[in-house]
Amino acid sequence: MNKRKYHIIIPFLAPSLILYITFVLFPYARAMYISLTKWRGLTPNPEFVGLANFEQMLNDRFFWNALGHNVGYLLVLPIVTISIALYLAFLLTQGKVRFSRFYRITYFFPQVMSLVALGVLWSFIYHPTIGILNGILGLFGTEARIAWLGNPDVALGAIGVVVIWQAVGFYMVLFIAGMESIPTTFYEAARIDGANQWQVFWKITMPLLWDTTRTALVFLAIGATDMFAITQTMTEGGPNRSTDVLATYLYERAFLSSQFGYATAIGVSLFFMVLILSVFTLRVTQRESLEY
Repeated sequence: MNKRKYHIIIPFLAPSLILYITFVLFPYARAMYISLTKWRGLTPNPEFVGLANFEQMLNDRFFWNALGHNVGYLLVLPIVTISIALYLAFLLTQGKVRFSRFYRITYFFPQVMSLVALGVLWSFIYHPTIGILNGILGLFGTEARIAWLGNPDVALGAIGVVVIWQAVGFYMVLFIAGMESIPTTFYEAARIDGANQWQVFWKITMPLLWDTTRTALVFLAIGATDMFAITQTMTEGGPNRSTDVLATYLYERAFLSSQFGYATAIGVSLFFMVLILSVFTLRVTQRESLEY
């Protein structure tokens, strides 16, 4: 029976396996090879240079500058996004807020828009002369026209605000779904025992949402290592590389400098960073699952 079972399974798996090898594994393997070559994308046979691209990367200050910005996003974006999303989700499920469905749709709406469209929209909001943000600040007596995307000291944070604003709605809905699956008897018993809102959240809601929070952390960590679309749309890595991230630097090396071998080496390094980061996050946040 076991042999007959495999004779039936293999023909059904073969098409999917062939597609997976062709469009996933082969491109990965090809990228690994190109990262070991010096290639401008114009010749059929790249020049093999071994680990020279990775050695160049270690001495490339622009690479480390971009990596530092990714690390900054990685340390800030997941914590801030999850904190705001958890607060809003708890407020809309336990706080008896009127028109809660309207707020859920409103907060989720940025998620359905493309990052390019959001980047263009916020570029106008941040505009130093016609932007609505400086206009609002002017109502409170602030006369200075702040160049939000033109000032190296604030441009990185300005992009981070847009990313958080765009992502909060999705994770809020994710946490709402998790909270609404928790039996109400837990909350009723806690309130009978005299627990306040903070104690209910920290002792009941948070432990039962831990698996959802772990998933959100991994997704946000992966997003923090990317940041290409929103950065390329709003600043293209400027001013003076103050918002450069690995993805935009990779794009610059590949399509503006035609250094496809070196750009692919950056992409391979980014792949392993994301892989290690995901495994590390899951291991560090691993706890015993609670059943209810």
